[in-house]
Amino acid sequence: MRKVSLLVVVMMASIAAGPQDDLVRARQLYNQQLYNLAIDSATAARRAPQFADTATLIIARALLERFRKESHGTDLEAARNELQQIRPAGLSPSDQLELIIALGEALFLDDKAGAAAEEFEMALDHVDPKNPTARERILDWWASAIDRQAQQRPEAERPPLYARVIDKMEEELHRDPASAAASYWLVAGARGGGDLERAWDAAMAGWARASMAGDRRAALRADLDQIVMQAIIPERARLLSPAGGAAQSVAAMRNEWDALKQSWSAQ
Repeated sequence: MRKVSLLVVVMMASIAAGPQDDLVRARQLYNQQLYNLAIDSATAARRAPQFADTATLIIARALLERFRKESHGTDLEAARNELQQIRPAGLSPSDQLELIIALGEALFLDDKAGAAAEEFEMALDHVDPKNPTARERILDWWASAIDRQAQQRPEAERPPLYARVIDKMEEELHRDPASAAASYWLVAGARGGGDLERAWDAAMAGWARASMAGDRRAALRADLDQIVMQAIIPERARLLSPAGGAAQSVAAMRNEWDALKQSWSAQ
């Protein structure tokens, strides 16, 4: 009887090994942005009931990312259908968080920015503070959703939304001064809310602070340079020189910005 029991255990382990390997492979392929292959491996993995919810989550996330790359509407619809099949109780805590993020992403891609922001804000409350990469990703999604929501509103209704962004980013920078997402969105929030002086000062501070952002430094500085050159400088010049002379103000601010960048280029 002991031999029979041992044989049964070995057989069960062998059966489970296949789907478990498929699940591991699906995660790896997703992280490598090989979404078609990730979907294939996750589809094979969810034949095992104990892996079904996790595998379905991977499928849904891969469909969302494929939609972002290729813009096939069927992928977004399919992702929504997959997300609705998932039982949160069948997920690990980290995957439960990923489910919330995926719901937010689906709503964002479906142009439901306000609803997406609600999901991302919930995710921020649950993300592990010791995982800065995940927090940065969610923070950026949340601010992007609020920004899109604001752009869909009349101009007079936008300042309160951008005030939320500013408050959140100030809070984040007090918690983690190295946050690249918070450094950028503090600038974007101030500019969106019409406070160009705050946006200008925050951009300069963000450029200097980028030295703390590690491997996110280059991307942060590229984003700051874009918003300063394309938005803040021309808008601030028009505000400072309403009766003419905006071109001269633009040139002076560009020189000031370039001097700052040069001073901190080695940092």
